Amino acid sequence: MNQPPPPHEPSWTFLSNHSRVLLCLKRQPDATLRQVSADVGITERAVQRIVRDLEDAGILIRQRVGRRNTYQIEANRPLRHPLDAHRKVGDLLELFLGEAEKAEG
Repeated sequence: MNQPPPPHEPSWTFLSNHSRVLLCLKRQPDATLRQVSADVGITERAVQRIVRDLEDAGILIRQRVGRRNTYQIEANRPLRHPLDAHRKVGDLLELFLGEAEKAEG
């Protein structure tokens, strides 16, 4: 008897790794890049590049606290794609984290 082929694993997702890193740092602003790497499922080096991209875009501000970094998100920055530019970074965060933050607060 032939078994059906395994379900196809999607090769794409709705969120980019940049979005996932941003969401992780919103949830835990003092996370290490190693922690973010494990959560997102990408290399620590890739997280470093993404954090640098977000800093260069003015979306993420890194602050040194002792020996650790903490990250502040500039929620009023517009999203970068022209079709999304009428929305702000905070709108994206609210969409994905709004209910969780309300439950915590």
